[in-house]
Amino acid sequence: MLPTSLLGYFVIPFIIGLFLSITMGGSGTGPAFSAAYGSGVLKKSAISGLFGIMVFLGAIIAGKQTAATIGKDLIDPSLMNLPLVSVILFSVAISLLIANIAGIPQSTSQSTVLAVMAAATYFNQGNPQKLFAEIIPAWFILPVIAFFLSYLMGKYIYRPMRRRGLTISRSSMINRKPVLNTLIVMMSLYVAFSIGSNNVANAAGPIASMTANELGITDEKGYNLLLIFSVFMIAPAFGIGSSVFGNKILENTGKEIVLFGKFEAIIISFVSASLLLLASVTKGIPSSLVQLNVAAILGIGVAKLGPRNIFKKTEVKKFFLMWLIAPVIAFILCYILIFTLENYGYL
Repeated sequence: MLPTSLLGYFVIPFIIGLFLSITMGGSGTGPAFSAAYGSGVLKKSAISGLFGIMVFLGAIIAGKQTAATIGKDLIDPSLMNLPLVSVILFSVAISLLIANIAGIPQSTSQSTVLAVMAAATYFNQGNPQKLFAEIIPAWFILPVIAFFLSYLMGKYIYRPMRRRGLTISRSSMINRKPVLNTLIVMMSLYVAFSIGSNNVANAAGPIASMTANELGITDEKGYNLLLIFSVFMIAPAFGIGSSVFGNKILENTGKEIVLFGKFEAIIISFVSASLLLLASVTKGIPSSLVQLNVAAILGIGVAKLGPRNIFKKTEVKKFFLMWLIAPVIAFILCYILIFTLENYGYL
């Protein structure tokens, strides 16, 4: 028999949720601080703490709509009980753990949405309108916007400077200006805040919906209180994940794609964070910050080095492959586990 006490309903999914948050913290470190780290502004030792604080603030201040999307809008919330939520979170965590071990920043939101949709597909209780009309189009459109915004900014900054005989390489006078150090740290914090507005919901949303369902809480105020409690439990684990998994991802995204300077790093951070935050607060769309960030880096890289040089990079090919594989793993694993649990009478 499944536990019936409040403690029993919390322990299992929260443990899995914390594990998921640790993997999300590792995956999110690259998008948040790769620009600052790659341009030499911040050291690794300072990144985990800053990342954890800003993720927490972003979740509390701007994460409500995305949490509602994950927890209530994609699937009938009455299905979100202890075993189903545990399976969803576990499936996402495993897919992200594989990506983290490979050192590839992965979309937590895409893996979570695919895991939730596996449950919705199994029970035929999904919301295809939300998925196909809003979420999936955003996954394709937002990275394209990030790429072209960064490319155009790079193009119209580099060319006038080159005509004047100037350069904005990492060793240039422009990149040595102290004000850029402040701006790039601010932009990195902004990215981490945006991650909090979107990614914490991947764990907190299902847990809040599960708890509300099990306790019979149907009003919005009660759900919001449960969501805040879930965020307080889940968000701090992002900093732990950053310290455990973040180093390798920082190296891949910050150093090995393109050597960019501080000015370019500000553009990358601003474009990717703004698009993610916009998706979070306007439509509550779970979006891929890692893809926005890498698209922005590629946009700057193409403006700086040309498309041939940047797209031949091995890391870029690995990113695209893992972006396809991890969400599929989450979907298949979740579906198989639901099938197994139902056959044994736990669902």
